[in-house]
Amino acid sequence: MKQLLITICTLLPCLSFAQENPYRIYDTRQQKEITIHDIVRAFDEADVLFFGEDHGDSIGHALELQLLEACFRAYGSSLILSLEMFETDVQLVLDEYTNGIIREKNLMKDARPWKNYQDYRPLVAFAREHGIRIIAANAPSRYTNAVTANGLQILDRLDKRGKAWLPPLPIDTATGRYHEKFQGILGGHGAMGGMQLYQSQNLWDATMAWSVYKALRANRGSKVLHINGRFHTDEKLGIMSQPARYAGKKKVRMLNISSFPDASFREAVWETHKALGDFIILTEPEAKQEQTDGN
Repeated sequence: MKQLLITICTLLPCLSFAQENPYRIYDTRQQKEITIHDIVRAFDEADVLFFGEDHGDSIGHALELQLLEACFRAYGSSLILSLEMFETDVQLVLDEYTNGIIREKNLMKDARPWKNYQDYRPLVAFAREHGIRIIAANAPSRYTNAVTANGLQILDRLDKRGKAWLPPLPIDTATGRYHEKFQGILGGHGAMGGMQLYQSQNLWDATMAWSVYKALRANRGSKVLHINGRFHTDEKLGIMSQPARYAGKKKVRMLNISSFPDASFREAVWETHKALGDFIILTEPEAKQEQTDGN
């Protein structure tokens, strides 16, 4: 996998819109094919850019690195990288690694990275080399597991040390389109177990939104590139519905990308794709896809 990712990263900058290109990038509002640099230019007018990935898409992972590099060239020290793949309670460990204090061996042991960390390692390495702050954005899994088993009310029993890793309670669990999509994943089986799973999803979303908002609040004029599974931000739902709760009257300007393998990658199907985000990246489905343990 590591060698495949290195090969893809080497080739991607040289690829044009030729037949053999393993991906296409589309602007859904203009309904036309664009480039990574067009996305970066659009980022000029936003505070946060959400990259909604398919966790097992090797081409998508390579494009994340290309986007991070392009954003750094455009925004320099004002750029912040936020990752679903690390949990809030390991922020200190992540900071110690990116600041060159601890070894990668200790990061792997103490920061509990996902099993497919090699897919995200190039992002972390680039950020470490160039002094880009990385935000460990996701909720600790012990708390999402507790919610799955007991419902959101279990969080009220946490002391202030536990609550410090989470957004302000209570967590928003609004129904509507997002809940309908989640029920679709469960095959339409609601019941209490399904609702508690949905509450865990809401906790993921709220924690990542809170992490992003805190980064913006603490670093005026910053730009946050946040990487997450695309279900969390497709149709501007999930995470993207949350920041307004925290920002109050101050508007958080957001853009999103939905990236995934698709048989129609050479020509977007606007009827089904245009609602997913501001930009979509469709990748060659025959490219090697990897198993992950992410959300």
